[in-house]
Amino acid sequence: MSLPLLTLKVHEQLCSAVRAGTAEVQCSLDLDRSITRVELSDACWSWQGQHFPYLSTCKDRTVYYWDGNSFQSISRFTHSLIKLVPTEWGAPTFEIDGIKMLPTARISPYADAQAKVALIEPRGKVVLDTCGGLGYFAAWCVQGQARSVLSFEKNPDVIWLRSLNPWSPQVGDTLTLTQGDIAELIGNIPDASVDAVLHDPPRFGIAGELYSQDFYCHLSRVLKRNGRLFHYTGAPNKLTSGRDVPIEVSTRLRHAGFATELSGDGVLAVNKRSR
Repeated sequence: MSLPLLTLKVHEQLCSAVRAGTAEVQCSLDLDRSITRVELSDACWSWQGQHFPYLSTCKDRTVYYWDGNSFQSISRFTHSLIKLVPTEWGAPTFEIDGIKMLPTARISPYADAQAKVALIEPRGKVVLDTCGGLGYFAAWCVQGQARSVLSFEKNPDVIWLRSLNPWSPQVGDTLTLTQGDIAELIGNIPDASVDAVLHDPPRFGIAGELYSQDFYCHLSRVLKRNGRLFHYTGAPNKLTSGRDVPIEVSTRLRHAGFATELSGDGVLAVNKRSR
C-alpha cells in the first residue's frame, strides 16, 4: 500500500468537505500524480481501508507523510535543514536551509527538467547525472529512452526525500543512483564512457569544487567527443554577487575543451577535446 501525502491545500479540502457534511471527496494524496476517493467522518478520514486523523496543525510549504502512527513533515536536519516543499504545479521542489533548489516561479520543476534534458537528446545514450537531487533529470532521461543513467547524489537526506516523493524515479535497469560526492568519484569513471552529461550543482558558494577547472576537465575526459553537456547555473544577480557565473562557467568549460553557448538559465556545451 502506498503512503498518503498531505499538504495544506489537501488538508483544507478534507476539512471543508467534512464541515459541509460530505461523506466522501475526490482529492490527490500523491502531490497531484493521481486523484483518489477519500471517505470522511467527523473523527477521521479513510483511504484504502485505513483510518487517518485530521492534523491539529497543518503548515503551508510542508509535505506530510504517514509514518505508521502519525503524519510527519518530510524534512530532516542532519547538517542542514533539508525539506520537501509543495508547489502549485504538483511536483515538489526541495530546500536546503531555506534555499530553494529548483526553479518554480514560472514553471513546474518537473517540466523545467524535461526541457533541459531535451537539450542533450538522451535516446540511446549513457547519461551522467552528476547531482541527482530529486531525480527529475533522471526521470526524463529514462522516459526519453536513455540506454543508461548514472546518477550521483552526495546528501543522504536528499535521497531520503526522493524515496518519499512520488515524482522521483525508481532505481532500476536503466537508472542507477550512487550516494556519494561526484567531485570525488568522477575520477573512477572511465575515459570517454558517457555520451551526455547533466550537471545541476548547488550554487557556487556551497559547492565551488563543482565549478572548478579541474572538475570540468574531468567532465571532458569522461564524455565522448561531440557529447553534449548541460550545466545549470541559474541567473544570480550580477550586481549583488559581483560575478557573472554563466560567463565564468563558459570560460572554464572552453578551457577544458568544450564549445559553449548560453542556454536559458545554464550553459549548453559540446565536447571538442581531442583524445
